[in-house]
Amino acid sequence: MDLGKLIQERIRDVDDYPKPGVVFKDITPLLADHVAFAGVVDTIVNHHGRGTVDKIVGIEARGFILAAPVAYHFGAGFVPVRKKGKLPSRTHEETYDLEYGTETIEIHVDAFEPGDRVLIVDDVLATGGTARAAAELVRRGGGEVVGLSVLLELSFLHGRDKLGNLDVHSLVTV
Repeated sequence: MDLGKLIQERIRDVDDYPKPGVVFKDITPLLADHVAFAGVVDTIVNHHGRGTVDKIVGIEARGFILAAPVAYHFGAGFVPVRKKGKLPSRTHEETYDLEYGTETIEIHVDAFEPGDRVLIVDDVLATGGTARAAAELVRRGGGEVVGLSVLLELSFLHGRDKLGNLDVHSLVTV
């Protein structure tokens, strides 16, 4: 089975969403396909290796869907990164630019123990703003970012360039 081809076949382009000029990458067909979904989770876990990560960070909202089963397979904790105002306790926050505006994300101040090895998981790496902000939140919280795994990297937006020496693992790059 060619997982990269299967992933590409299961990601639907939606023009002009969430605003005109943006092509949204809809992963719901992939999530509905057990083979594709399981292949994504297994590939992320196998790439990094069990026992190498203490916590998995999932970025709201589609990153949660991928990160939670990855955390389970790693035997690691799951930590959500949410949009501002969605977490119930004290938070660190980071504001960043998107390809179509700005956003602020937060993480609980007590999400990590000092030195926790943290893998960030998200669905798409586009301009790199969200991933860079999430990595900064992990560091501010005392965690060590060991890498970023994404389902799809939009290389034409050069998001990887904003992430410095962060280990970036993309299952599919377009």
